[in-house]
Amino acid sequence: MNGLTVNLHLLLLSFYKPTATRHKILMEDNAFPSDHYAVESQIRLRGHDPKDSMLCLSPRPGEEMLRTEDILEVIEQQDDCIAVVMFSGVQYYTGQLFNMEAITRAGHKKGCYVGFDCAHAAGNVELKLHDWGVDFACWCSYKYVNSGAGGLAGAFIHEKHADVMVVAQLVFTCLLGEFRLDTMISNDQNNLFHVIHSSRLLGWWGHDLKTRFQMDHVMDLQPGVNGYRLSNQPVLLVCPLQASLEIFNMTSMQALRRKSILLTGYLEYLIQHYYTWDPSRPDKPHVTILTPSDPQQRGCQLSLSFSVPVGRVFQELERRGVVCDMRQPSVLRVAPVPLYNSFSDVHRFVELLGASLAASGQK
Repeated sequence: MNGLTVNLHLLLLSFYKPTATRHKILMEDNAFPSDHYAVESQIRLRGHDPKDSMLCLSPRPGEEMLRTEDILEVIEQQDDCIAVVMFSGVQYYTGQLFNMEAITRAGHKKGCYVGFDCAHAAGNVELKLHDWGVDFACWCSYKYVNSGAGGLAGAFIHEKHADVMVVAQLVFTCLLGEFRLDTMISNDQNNLFHVIHSSRLLGWWGHDLKTRFQMDHVMDLQPGVNGYRLSNQPVLLVCPLQASLEIFNMTSMQALRRKSILLTGYLEYLIQHYYTWDPSRPDKPHVTILTPSDPQQRGCQLSLSFSVPVGRVFQELERRGVVCDMRQPSVLRVAPVPLYNSFSDVHRFVELLGASLAASGQK
């Protein structure tokens, strides 16, 4: 449903319920820009200042990755100040796969809601959002789910929140005067605050299909995340997504992940073997891998930086027919995707990378 950032806004409207003391959102300092924009605007929408309410975590000096222990320590130290913990599943720039289970457990221990932007994780790594107890998540389908740029996005809400969301809709109905509020909930002001602020934006497509066409203006809300659907899905976006999912249904994420670990490990080995810095040849262009070497801390992506300008390397690879992705200030993202890439593709890429590095070093 919808687009990635639209879904993120809809979810934060329900799960970000700031109070005078608990109003912070913990996230990565280098999260994808749209996540920053969404969080900033949600904080302002609730009457707070992002300077006070955005808690952005950076790696230790001289390091590229956020250590899990540092994330957990911040959650512990902030005590009752954090309302929402929101990280990527896989970090778009470095390719780091976060320990979503540990982060969720630590956030819940301190009374926080925990959500993830899984844009680079969906279709890339195994996700067990329900088993991990994740409160909410969203993702796009135009990266590893292969539906094309601007394709339909997705969202997840843990089933433990289904009843709270339905009661929130009843409260809205009561406030419109259709029912007596005191017959639906207790007079406890804290409960009232909690329920009202668990509400969300509504659309016709969130209405139960069995009663949708009665057209009586009384919302019969579908439970869970289905109630967050606002509008009919565009058929031109549904078709490529359906085609992609039909291919995914021929295999499993477990099988894809097994191949992914081998593919990316092979790529890592070849790059380190051929293009690691050689002190005996200091002028030879070399490559540094930013992404964690531990397969459990990454998906299929390796983020590469170079001793020569990354723009030159990117252009030389493009000239040789290689499709990869450059991200400022200095990273080339290379992702052997197990659904359609082979070990021969990896070997060929490494050969072309050598030619591109040589050409870049000569300019």
